[in-house]
Amino acid sequence: MSGRGPKRELAEKIAGEITLSDDPGATLRKWRTDFDISQTDLAAELEVSSSVISDYESGRRESPGIGVVGRLVSGLLAIDERRGGERIRQYGRVLSAGFESDVVYDLREYATSIPLAQLYDDLEATEVASSGTDRVSGHTVIDSIEAITRLSSEEFFRLYGQSTNRVLVFTGVTRGESPLVALRVVNPTPNAVILHGIEEADLWDHAADLARIDGYSLAVTNAPLDDMLEYLVSLE
Repeated sequence: MSGRGPKRELAEKIAGEITLSDDPGATLRKWRTDFDISQTDLAAELEVSSSVISDYESGRRESPGIGVVGRLVSGLLAIDERRGGERIRQYGRVLSAGFESDVVYDLREYATSIPLAQLYDDLEATEVASSGTDRVSGHTVIDSIEAITRLSSEEFFRLYGQSTNRVLVFTGVTRGESPLVALRVVNPTPNAVILHGIEEADLWDHAADLARIDGYSLAVTNAPLDDMLEYLVSLE
């Protein structure tokens, strides 16, 4: 992380995504919902009617210029700060992750949230425990063996704890016990977890129960790793 701090880093990231997106309104909506901020609350912060926010997000109003995007982003961050700054801290950890590429294969946010069912289908994943989650806004792909052998306990916490409305994909899994037990001590937990390299029949007996107790969707896939990574890194 540069000396500019997580708030400014995050502001630039959000503004850049919205400005460069093929669908700025959808990208704005993705970030607003990620921050758990209603259209009404954001409109009140900017002293405009909620229909203005709705029109931008739906595309009924011309795509916002740089100045308007700046105000929208500042509004999101200001509301989050008054709530304690949890989203700023979470995304600060994502932006500053800095893990080696052979431990974390890929870590990214999507321009718009995507249906979890679509992600499972495209990754040939079978859901073994469901939750209230139906969409995700990003992913982190982790080599479970490298992570276990090389990361410190602090790095493990940073790796798991940075993920909220995201799917964590663990590769090189044999039973799934280690990553799922590790998730129990982290708050917040991700919305979804995919264990790669394992069939449902070989899954740890208590895996599905742990996922249901902790409130995330759990799936397994045995799709070729290169194909899975190629698909995931193409998501924007």
